Amino acid sequence: MEVPKVFKPYIAPEQNVAEFTVKSIVFGCLFGIIFGCSTTYLALKAGLTVSASIPIAVIAITLGRKFLKTTILENNIIQTTGSAGESIAAGVVFTLPGFLFLSPGANGESYFNYLTILILAAFGGMLGTLMMIPLRRSLIVKEHGTLPYPEGTACASVLQAGEKGGVFAQTAFMGMGIALLYAILQKVLHVIAEVPAYVTKQTNKFWPSATINGEITPEYLGVGYIIGPKISGVLVAGSVLAWWAMIPLMATLVSPDLIAMQLVKVGYLADVNTAGGPGNWDPATHTFANSAAAIYRAYIRQIGAGAVAAGGFITLMKTIPTIISSFRESIGSLKEKNEGGVLRTERDFSFKVVIVGSLILVAIIALLPNQIIPGDNIFQKIFIGILIIIFGFFFVTVASRIVGLVGSSNSPISGMTIATLMGTCLIFTSVGWSGYFFEPLALVVGGMICIAAANAGGTSQDLKTGFIVGATPKYQQLALFIGAIVSSIAIGWVVQILDTPTADMAAQGIKHAIGSERYSAPQATLMATLAKGILSFNLDWQFVMVGVFIAVMIELCGIKALAFAIGLYLPLSTTLPIFIGGAIKGIVDWRAKKKNEVIVEDDLGRGSLFATGLIAGGALAGVIVAVLSVNDNVFNSLKNISAEHGLTSVLGDGGYHLLAVLFFAAMALMLYRQAIKKTEI
Repeated sequence: MEVPKVFKPYIAPEQNVAEFTVKSIVFGCLFGIIFGCSTTYLALKAGLTVSASIPIAVIAITLGRKFLKTTILENNIIQTTGSAGESIAAGVVFTLPGFLFLSPGANGESYFNYLTILILAAFGGMLGTLMMIPLRRSLIVKEHGTLPYPEGTACASVLQAGEKGGVFAQTAFMGMGIALLYAILQKVLHVIAEVPAYVTKQTNKFWPSATINGEITPEYLGVGYIIGPKISGVLVAGSVLAWWAMIPLMATLVSPDLIAMQLVKVGYLADVNTAGGPGNWDPATHTFANSAAAIYRAYIRQIGAGAVAAGGFITLMKTIPTIISSFRESIGSLKEKNEGGVLRTERDFSFKVVIVGSLILVAIIALLPNQIIPGDNIFQKIFIGILIIIFGFFFVTVASRIVGLVGSSNSPISGMTIATLMGTCLIFTSVGWSGYFFEPLALVVGGMICIAAANAGGTSQDLKTGFIVGATPKYQQLALFIGAIVSSIAIGWVVQILDTPTADMAAQGIKHAIGSERYSAPQATLMATLAKGILSFNLDWQFVMVGVFIAVMIELCGIKALAFAIGLYLPLSTTLPIFIGGAIKGIVDWRAKKKNEVIVEDDLGRGSLFATGLIAGGALAGVIVAVLSVNDNVFNSLKNISAEHGLTSVLGDGGYHLLAVLFFAAMALMLYRQAIKKTEI
């Protein structure tokens, strides 16, 4: 892909346009609270999150035109401030409820209080933004043509389309409308199956427990088109290895009883005599209804976590020269007395802010009382503060590169958190800190890094959007700090409310709704299990090392290991529809080349705009359904209007899934037809 030597943003650096205003910050904070709360609920309920930047940008444009009279840069500040809420909520929910699941003697429950959640959320969010300040020039600017940052690029396209109007807005909003209609049919009415699947039988002699499935959503199709065929191809290759090679092999070699015991060990199953869990274990018959799902949770996720950690480390080593040059430029800002000679679009916070901010975070962690941050003495707390800064730099860099490749929605934050927890616990054991007392300390480090990495991913997308539209980086960074603090205040409150047991639960002796069937919090359960397993010397390192050497092997083959590792960690249901979107982009480019047409790489090409609309519509629908699902009466009403039962009784399961595939194919065809139309300017 050819990249212009000098990139020209939508708003030129010389232009002075209203940007960091009171109304943009206020509405950004409001959206941050709304989307942060809905993400908290969704992540606790199902372990899933939805991207907020694009929906906020769409709402900002709509409100801006009719009521607020905002500029494109003000709309960008609104989405930048608001998106921090969704990122931080994901990081909080994926780790901090783990305090409830630690060993009985670890006193973990006492740290699951509002003040601890608020401090870890706010500090983690600010750390993610702090670490991205010196990395912006290397990752966002210098690698503009290498790292697509799909949601950031899509968000910029939405903002520009809203400004330009005409065919630009029409194409983007057409994609959004189709995505919303599709999502209503899929998520509300259930006319379209969410994950059509075909799984071969365990008794199949040639290919047992092999899975072909796809979460056929508009947003995945759009993300695939934006990241293109090469990255999406490497991504799906990792899933192909896991789901079409490793899982069928393990289904043949490993007995169901051993798989069930492994699920118990990693915390997905209470004990081998209890039915349920991934793959639906039946203790009476000693079989799984879906062996592939059970093997994925028991073994593949650990292998994938090892691969992601190794792929991230390899990527970091390869990009050290770029990062060093970026830091050199940032350190140069220490000597700058004024910003008169610096272009508006290149004004970051000084590197002093990063150094002083990091030191202040470590100092506050060290000085906070034991009731808020675990630790026997100030030296223990300083030590975990230093670990947070070291791991923070590493995983913020890795997280930014990952979301640059595959988007925030597909970033394996839990994989990076697993790697952080493993590293922290290994360091603890090497200095003699083993046993249940140190479990909360390890979770503090893992929790803050998870929040920092999640927010760094969102920050990267926001800075990419700003780079394209011509925003001032310093104002975006300040907006992200404000958004992190305001959102954390609301998120901590929502987590506490959702953890309150109902009257029925209290009657059964249940003290916490989180961890029950109502809010299962799957990632947090896994994090607590890992911390307990490593600190008690009871973790299966062999699976992690398999992942490490798979990543090394892929890198030696000349393929980017990180993208492959992400595919290995993520389910095939995620990567397959993304690959289909990438394949459409590849076909469109091949057709244009064959006809000697100009291959459209511009973010405002029809295909990219339509894909942007698909991402926006799908994300908006996900948030709307999440908000509606908070109310039990509405949730039950949505169940009553589901067409799934009626369609499966008429068409059968196979026919119902085939109908969904036809709907997805029709949407993919619409994307292709829009992409091959000539862009009118």
